[in-house]
Amino acid sequence: MNLPEEYLNAMKQLLKNDFRKYAESLGMPAFSSLRVNTSKISVEDFLRISPFHLEPVPWCKEGFYYQEEDRPSTHPYYYAGLYYLQEPSAMSPGAFLPLEPDDVVLDGCAAPGGKTTQLACRLPNGLLISNDISASRQQATLKNVERHGFQNVWVTSSDISAFPQNTFDKILLDAPCSGEGMFRKDPSLINSWKSRNHEYYRPIQKELIDKAADLLKKGGMLLYSTCTFNPNENEEVIQYTLSQHPELSLIDMNKHPLFADGLNGLEECARLYPFKLNGEGHFMALLQKQGQSKKAEDIIYPLFENEALEQFLSLINLDYSRDSIFTIGDKVYYSNRRMNTSGIMTLRSGLLLGTLKKNRFEPSQHLAMSLKITQFSQTVNLSAKDERTERYLRGETIQFENSYHGWVLVCVDGYPLGFAKAEGNKLKNKIEAGHRKL
Repeated sequence: MNLPEEYLNAMKQLLKNDFRKYAESLGMPAFSSLRVNTSKISVEDFLRISPFHLEPVPWCKEGFYYQEEDRPSTHPYYYAGLYYLQEPSAMSPGAFLPLEPDDVVLDGCAAPGGKTTQLACRLPNGLLISNDISASRQQATLKNVERHGFQNVWVTSSDISAFPQNTFDKILLDAPCSGEGMFRKDPSLINSWKSRNHEYYRPIQKELIDKAADLLKKGGMLLYSTCTFNPNENEEVIQYTLSQHPELSLIDMNKHPLFADGLNGLEECARLYPFKLNGEGHFMALLQKQGQSKKAEDIIYPLFENEALEQFLSLINLDYSRDSIFTIGDKVYYSNRRMNTSGIMTLRSGLLLGTLKKNRFEPSQHLAMSLKITQFSQTVNLSAKDERTERYLRGETIQFENSYHGWVLVCVDGYPLGFAKAEGNKLKNKIEAGHRKL
């Protein structure tokens, strides 16, 4: 690995006697891991059906290392949204931001959505705004939200200053950075560092955390994180924030014993080093705003009714409150928590139920992935080893001995993959193109 001399000298100064351990760790393979989607399946149930060789990630109870030969990205369970593939150290911000089940939360730099999927699992009654300034990068977040079947996530793409002040109970700000902690896993970042090091990112980070501080409610918490080692992007940003925002204080996050303390008197911060743990480099700091804020009261919206929609919803054994259903154009959404996103580019407003087309309703992939096998009137449950599972994931028509009629929810080992439209013993594939197996 050809690292810049300037970087190596900075790391020698930072790590001192530990530099040799760090240099040796760069020659070791990076670790791969997955995180169980507990909104679909419990960790215990996943371990019972998992075909992989798994070992726990110590700082994330839903996280597990897997072996290279497992290839979880090709397994049908991946397409069923039972897990997300995530670098183990990257699981730490989503694990260490304290959440209440009904919090309103902002993931401020969300793309491609890994931390969004982690936070959403921890918010069964809350609302998560998953935002990134790049609309193109948010397409990946949108796909991950759909595959995981989340109902409580709004996907947006705006400068975070567009959101109202004093709005969020919790904020995760995984800021853009020079990426030094990921050099082992992604050596291409070394060339990026040569053109954009800490001098480029530091003003961006300070601007972002300034804006995020204003969005936080009294009593709220903000977790700032990066995947870099440079104190200029880490502790210096926190020191700047504390000097500019006296209403914020640095608090103890009860960090894992494998994490190192922050530098420059900021022991409450956490540093993750690849020579101390099985993962890449990361930094975290948890801040809290003084004061106490009441939870916002839910707004009652008018009931939405449509005959074609009602006919389809009659196939689902689940109560969708009609005052939580609304339309944007011809799209029908469901969200029991809402936010005024006027002036904010919004790519997804909760659960996309489907599309109204003249006198009929076309259900979405997102809806299929949000259901349990027991919640739809007509289902086909395939084994992960059934060759028809692979054919369905590739978008092909599949056949059965039995005849079916109308909409069918196609599942693998009890977990949805998408819809199909039955014509006798043939199921016409309705899995959306972006979710097919290539």
